Amino acid sequence: MGKRALVCYCVDVDACAGWLNTTTGKSANASDVSRGIFGANVGTDRLLKFFDEQNIKASWFMPSHSIQSFPKQMAKVRDAGHEMWVNSGLHGYTHEYVSRLTEEQERKVMAKSIEVYKSFTGKHPKGWAAPAWEVSPRSMKVLEDFGIEYDHSLMHHDCQPYWASDVTENSVVPTNYDADPGTWMVPMKQNTVRNVVEIPANWNVDDWPPFQFSTRNPGTHGYVNPKDVLEQWQDQFRFFYRENESFVFPISIHPQVSGKSNIILMHEKMVEFLRSHEGVEFVTAAQVCDEFKAGTIAGCSTMELGALPPKL
Repeated sequence: MGKRALVCYCVDVDACAGWLNTTTGKSANASDVSRGIFGANVGTDRLLKFFDEQNIKASWFMPSHSIQSFPKQMAKVRDAGHEMWVNSGLHGYTHEYVSRLTEEQERKVMAKSIEVYKSFTGKHPKGWAAPAWEVSPRSMKVLEDFGIEYDHSLMHHDCQPYWASDVTENSVVPTNYDADPGTWMVPMKQNTVRNVVEIPANWNVDDWPPFQFSTRNPGTHGYVNPKDVLEQWQDQFRFFYRENESFVFPISIHPQVSGKSNIILMHEKMVEFLRSHEGVEFVTAAQVCDEFKAGTIAGCSTMELGALPPKL
């Protein structure tokens, strides 16, 4: 069997939700909200046109706020036949940071998001991605409890799917300079794997940090040359292609970022580059999940990642 490189375009339609997540209830900046409106409308339309021209079915992750605030726009995604999963629970309603929620809050947001998604699509969501990829120590257990089959938030590996594990609060001990070193000089405990497939996240193949300028978010740039980012993404793919017989290559994008003119042009060049390699397939994250479960793509052993195998 020849090489297989499964490329997934994962689209986070944060729209206004991400800007409304001020974490304190403080009013959102009107200019930032305007960016979200661009993403829900102009950016979404441009990406739908791009995917249609390239004959690519993408995986769209939507906070419930985006679905309920822009139903006609989000219906275009649904009706175009793309994989559309609400980031059920914690891309949540307004892009809540899961790591800051109590368990009760996390479960309430999950339940509400699934309710909105099922009302909009008539289906139960299959996948989830945490806002800003910030999971809580219990998130994988919550996904398992709510019947979510895959996650796209963790980074135990960068190009192989695997069974996701909880990183529980008692499995790691943080350094505490105010305490005796003997209390925190301890190794990690082995984590328990959940029945949730992990399709790895990767900040190095994400459009937000290099292209979205924000005075309120020091982790963004906004003025990076797309040609430089294109080269970085291509180099990562080249390495994975050289070193693996099969692998996944998720590309995480946002309509308010990749819907911009110069970024669309970058994606056109990226797709052309990817298609120049034998064995490249453009698939949805759901397809990767199904193939990993079926054993048609090997992925990574949970034992290699320092975790116990799942109980099937």
